[in-house]
Amino acid sequence: MHWIDWLVLSGTLILISWYGVWKTRNIQDNASYLGSGRTTPWWAIGLSIMATQASAITFISTPGMGYESGLGFVQFYFGLPIAMVIIAYAFVPVYHRLKVFTAFQFLEERFGMRTRLLTAFLFLVQRGLAAGLTIYAPSIILSKIVGIPLQINILIIGILVIIYTVSGGTEAVTQTHKQQMAVIFIGLFVAAYFLISGITEHVPVSKAISIANWSDKLHMIDTDFRLDDRYNLWSGLIAGTFLMLSYFGTDQSQVQRYLSGRSLKEIRTGLYFNAILKIPMQLFILMLGVFVFVFYQFNKPPAHFDQLAVQHVLSTEKADSFNLLNHRYDSLYELKRTALESGTNEGRFRELQSATDTVRREISTVIRNSDYASPVKKQSDFVFITFILQYLPIGIIGLLMAVIFSAAMSSTAAELNALGTTTVVDFYERLGGKSSVRASRFSTAAWGVIAIIFALIAQFMDNLVEAVNILGSLFYGTVLGIFLVAFYVKRIGGFSVFAAAIISELVVLALFYFDDLIVQELHFKVEFLWYNLIGCVLVMALGYLIEMIRRVAKGS
Repeated sequence: MHWIDWLVLSGTLILISWYGVWKTRNIQDNASYLGSGRTTPWWAIGLSIMATQASAITFISTPGMGYESGLGFVQFYFGLPIAMVIIAYAFVPVYHRLKVFTAFQFLEERFGMRTRLLTAFLFLVQRGLAAGLTIYAPSIILSKIVGIPLQINILIIGILVIIYTVSGGTEAVTQTHKQQMAVIFIGLFVAAYFLISGITEHVPVSKAISIANWSDKLHMIDTDFRLDDRYNLWSGLIAGTFLMLSYFGTDQSQVQRYLSGRSLKEIRTGLYFNAILKIPMQLFILMLGVFVFVFYQFNKPPAHFDQLAVQHVLSTEKADSFNLLNHRYDSLYELKRTALESGTNEGRFRELQSATDTVRREISTVIRNSDYASPVKKQSDFVFITFILQYLPIGIIGLLMAVIFSAAMSSTAAELNALGTTTVVDFYERLGGKSSVRASRFSTAAWGVIAIIFALIAQFMDNLVEAVNILGSLFYGTVLGIFLVAFYVKRIGGFSVFAAAIISELVVLALFYFDDLIVQELHFKVEFLWYNLIGCVLVMALGYLIEMIRRVAKGS
């Protein structure tokens, strides 16, 4: 990166962090620190909700998914508008009436302290791990592509977030989210402009869309109902609705964003803002990946995007095999590009693309067999950032890097804020501690340090954006089940729902941990989105069953 890019990147991050500290410099009481004085307008709520979910992983991994498999991932979000409406009318009025700082305070009123602490504990475990993950994910990619040492990346993101989040609490998170979302939107539209300009130097947009369609990149909706299919219409609408209900309705990192709203109407409007804009935003990011695919039909991409892996294999006995395959890849690329520029038909393009994909898979196999170990399993996670660094002009690269860092900071800040609040309100104060800004700041800082430590020692999963969603799905279903029982099933008492939650969580964890064994023995696979539905239904069903058994045993 050029020094101008470093200036743009560092200047943006420092300015946002300073703004968060400056805007919240006068906060003295814990109510303002934890709840932002309940004065946040709807548009700030909407942006903050969006910024909390839109982590750096979104802008690194999602375009790669569009590049690799097209628009199908957008189905993951189909349940979001449904969930937002339900939360606005079922969850929010209860939270707003009780004037709670955390969603878990409501559970004690309904089930007692034991269930409140269990649910808060599940949140702390899941979100504590996720906080480290949202720091680690962009850091590992940036370290491999840009050359900044992994530990330095982690410390930069973690320390900057800790400074302004500890300083101003919820208000600082909300204030910085506005600036971060502005940087994100500007950066994405600038990237889209340069991407489309690069494509139209070779073909018109209509032809680019045809090429994307020939590659099945524009196929968005799969109507087949299959539990072993990760993304389809039904997993998005059914399982996705349960995931979004739990995430936006019970996860404190999101609930805290709208509990600071100045009125019930403002909170609901902020939720509707996301219900309307979230799917188009994700579709836009996926389309960036699709257009990167088209761009690379006329600007040769590397045969393997992880260049450190390439450097490694060239130093091994597999170098000759790699070079032979790389030569075949170069030849196929030139054939395909020439065919496209001469107006080839769909059949010929598919034939050449299939041959190219085969060679790339063989190259990946050679690299794996060279004993190269990478914490990033899918090279699609390198696609968008490789395009940024190789083809965008000086200054714009710094802006796009600021987008990635800003997104990492926005989601991490919300998580640390929620973790600190939950620790203080649901454990420290509930078990006898005295409410104070000092305790809240100390708790937030402690979670920041824990997140940094976890990020420094983390190893990784297949795909960055999926890793976070899988982690959430292991816990969200159980938590949502507890809340739905609390809201709608008055016959079930505290002991029954507590026992049901324990059993349900163990079942979900077993489904995940023994996934390969289940497939091997039963020839049956359940993808992670369905864990949300399974956990929720199990809590409700087992809770009802246990309650009935207890009543029969008591003779009532």
